[in-house]
Amino acid sequence: MKKYDIVFVGLGAAGLFAAYELTKLKTLQRVLIIEKGRELKKRRCPIDNDKVKKCINCKSCSIMSGAGGAGAFSDGKYNITTAFGGDIKNYLGYEKSMELMRYVDGVNMDMGGSGCKKYSTAGSDIKAEALKYDLHLLDAEVRHLGTDKNYVILSNIIEYVGSSVDILYETEVTDIVRAGESCWQTVTEEEVYESSKVVIAAGRSGSAWASKICAGLGVSQRDNRVDIGVRFECPALIWDHITDKVYESKIIYRSPVTGCTCRTFCMNRHGYVVTENTNGIMTANGHSFDDPALASDNTNFALLVTHHFTEPFDDSNAYGQAIAKLTNALAGGVMVQRFGDLVANKRSTRKRISESFTRPTLEAAEPGNLALAIPKLTLDTIIEMIYQLDKLVPGTANFDNLLYGAEVKFYNSMADVDGNFETAHKGLFIIGDCSGTTHSLSQASAEGVYVARYLEKLFLEGTGIR
Repeated sequence: MKKYDIVFVGLGAAGLFAAYELTKLKTLQRVLIIEKGRELKKRRCPIDNDKVKKCINCKSCSIMSGAGGAGAFSDGKYNITTAFGGDIKNYLGYEKSMELMRYVDGVNMDMGGSGCKKYSTAGSDIKAEALKYDLHLLDAEVRHLGTDKNYVILSNIIEYVGSSVDILYETEVTDIVRAGESCWQTVTEEEVYESSKVVIAAGRSGSAWASKICAGLGVSQRDNRVDIGVRFECPALIWDHITDKVYESKIIYRSPVTGCTCRTFCMNRHGYVVTENTNGIMTANGHSFDDPALASDNTNFALLVTHHFTEPFDDSNAYGQAIAKLTNALAGGVMVQRFGDLVANKRSTRKRISESFTRPTLEAAEPGNLALAIPKLTLDTIIEMIYQLDKLVPGTANFDNLLYGAEVKFYNSMADVDGNFETAHKGLFIIGDCSGTTHSLSQASAEGVYVARYLEKLFLEGTGIR
């Protein structure tokens, strides 16, 4: 049995920024990070090879797991806001939350992000224009790093923390056991690690695992939501006048017909649609680069409808998984459909897609009919929002624009933690997306920084050092 002061489970945004902060503080604590996936330089998806066209269900998905977490190959958008992206302000308050997110932004700039543009909705006339059509633009500052620059920043941070903390890659934690008043055992197949503090930071891909661990330890959890929708793709020229100003426009629309709320999410200017593997389920996502030479001719973003469940059914993630699995069964993975075909209730075919003016950036997507997989209530709301967006941004409802499905955002049940993100069990913390308290890079990173400072404060008080 090996002993440490702190064991972190996961090296995604929350775990990595906690490690960064402890390194910066020159902690005397012995820190171990256990990561299920590979180290950053070894994270390679087989689909990157021209010989592999579809997901082969790797044991550890290099897109979703590994150093840097699921955000490692995203387009690196840091939304500096409490209006969306999680509930950090409910624990730390608005001012502290914003201070921490701006601190994270500064670290990213120091670690290789210098020159990356920051966008803001402040002073934009888009918000007033959107209101004319009952579309609501949320306020935020957005730092766009790009997939390429994001990789550089992560590499630099990991190199920085490597000399101060121990990191185990390709190691799966099978259990976390309370072994005493101030003693925890983190169990892997090869070894047991004993520590006085354990921080679960397993990220979005580790949500189901974290929920299982919490249930086993009796940590209370509240059911969360699931977002179901599509990844929308159109010629970038249509949205350039919006993305040039604010880049990430979070627009919300409440349908007076269905009563559901739909929102734009994860906007990628001149980006690419990609496949995402979440525990063997293929869904659509998107990313873009900072380097103009790597830009596509298209812009993509998600259109998501939020669903909550109560009784007699309350497993929101299972509902989202069922829809994604049905899409996978029909298409062998991600499905693509022209907007005009969807409205006309026609299945898109390869011939129809090839005749489209909008060229798909995800060539592996299989043409089909999304109406056979996505519930009518959800799809009707999405179609209605596309027509509404067309009033603000003419061309959004063009016949040849593309919809990829399904896009599903799974959220972990929200773990019951206090203002320091500590559970009712002393010494057990849970942070980041797996906790249900965040669902953004900026808020997850901010929680990591906060918990690192709190743990260092406890350590110094315990040793009598001030």
